[in-house]
Amino acid sequence: MPRLMVDFIISLDGYAAADGWPGLWGMGGPEYLAWIDSDAEKQHTTLMGATTYRLMAGFAAQAPDDSAFAELSAMPKVIFSSTLRTPLDWPNTELVAGDPVAAVRDLKKDAERPLRTLGSLTLCRSLLVAGLVDRFRVVVFPVITGATGRERIFDAYPDVRLDLVESRTFDGGLQLLEYEPTVLKGPPGTDG
Repeated sequence: MPRLMVDFIISLDGYAAADGWPGLWGMGGPEYLAWIDSDAEKQHTTLMGATTYRLMAGFAAQAPDDSAFAELSAMPKVIFSSTLRTPLDWPNTELVAGDPVAAVRDLKKDAERPLRTLGSLTLCRSLLVAGLVDRFRVVVFPVITGATGRERIFDAYPDVRLDLVESRTFDGGLQLLEYEPTVLKGPPGTDG
């Protein structure tokens, strides 16, 4: 059965982005970029919601043919949306209009490749709550964006215990942390 990984890049204070900051907070160093470009990081099906799809498909449409977006265009993608309509412009993209939890449950039974999210905070939260997430990975960038940060990653998430299974440092400051998640009904030691 293919594994599902939720995969985020975040600031130290838990934001997905920040107003006025460049992509990757201007800190996408050569070691990290080489890791992203490695074959091992391209052997999955990408899952995303409509908002992330619109953003990433727009970037891909404007990107040069030799960019990371060209490679993402070649990879299989599943988009969950009740507002988008087929045909979608981005190549290798399947649209699922129904319940994402049910669809991902079926994908995990039948898919040949691992599954990985891209952005899509609401989708990730619903998959985690449903118990479908096998790995939870964050790459923490060493910045605090308290004044300009937007899209707090973990707002409205349930309580989750994370068991560390891998860690790595890139370019002397970016921290990769990979966990196996367990959704909790309440704080440890309570009946909640």
